[in-house]
Amino acid sequence: MNTHSSQQRVLVLGGSGFVGRHVCEALSRLGWQITVPTRRLPARSVQMLPGVSVVQANIHEPRELNALVRGHDAVVNLVAILHGNEAAFEHVHVTLPALIAKACQAAHVKRLVHISALGADVQGPSMYQRSKGQGELVLMAAADKTGLGLTVLRPSVIFGEDDQFINLFARLQKVFPLMPLAGSQARFQPVWVQDVARAVVHCLQDARTIGQGFEVCGPEVFTLAELVQFAGRWVGHPRPVLPLPYAAGWAQALLMELAPGPTLMSRDNLASMQVDNVASGRLDGLEALGITPRTLASVF
Repeated sequence: MNTHSSQQRVLVLGGSGFVGRHVCEALSRLGWQITVPTRRLPARSVQMLPGVSVVQANIHEPRELNALVRGHDAVVNLVAILHGNEAAFEHVHVTLPALIAKACQAAHVKRLVHISALGADVQGPSMYQRSKGQGELVLMAAADKTGLGLTVLRPSVIFGEDDQFINLFARLQKVFPLMPLAGSQARFQPVWVQDVARAVVHCLQDARTIGQGFEVCGPEVFTLAELVQFAGRWVGHPRPVLPLPYAAGWAQALLMELAPGPTLMSRDNLASMQVDNVASGRLDGLEALGITPRTLASVF
């Protein structure tokens, strides 16, 4: 796919999620045709965008995925989970990419942009990082074998006005007088969701990014404690942060896993934080894609 092609047909897996919505908006502005599969209709977040077709499908079912991929010029894979057991991470981060590569081969689709994660590593301390690393290897092997034009993006934690990160810590500080925090000294290089979307679009338009990986990070490094304090100030309820030692943090994460409702932090998240979530410098960053990343303060 090159910059001169007028209208492209792109299948965006995970297109109704937080990052997916911004990717679909960016592609819609180009006048491209976008297909977004979802398990449950309606997908209100994207279905009103020009050029977007929302279809009900189970992308983990090979026959349905093959039918979806057919007729597109490119596929973007944004599907990921943050919580689960070994089998769940394997299912989403390893098995699904393998199915996508097979579907692309069957449908003669030559272009895939895959959103992995900073810290993806088959030797990583968490199930999340290991499964993300395995997913990358599966796709690279498929690309070598079939000639699939693969680009891998590895974002740090992604922020935006409707994120589940800064907003979560902001909400908690409206309720609690104190923030007991596991992994308070873990370091992150948060990246704006619209910069991630722009990176995806750039890769789809520029064939020179094929066979490349990019570390998608913002311009600043923060500890988790600093990010929590930022969220508190943003929402007008700054609370003292109480750093928890590892054992207490582990117990807190276990309680959060057992609590009803969505999991806020898991023991696997805590394991991930043993490795700083910052650019290694071994891969190019956003600047190589012509993007000057925005700071946290310039967005909030």
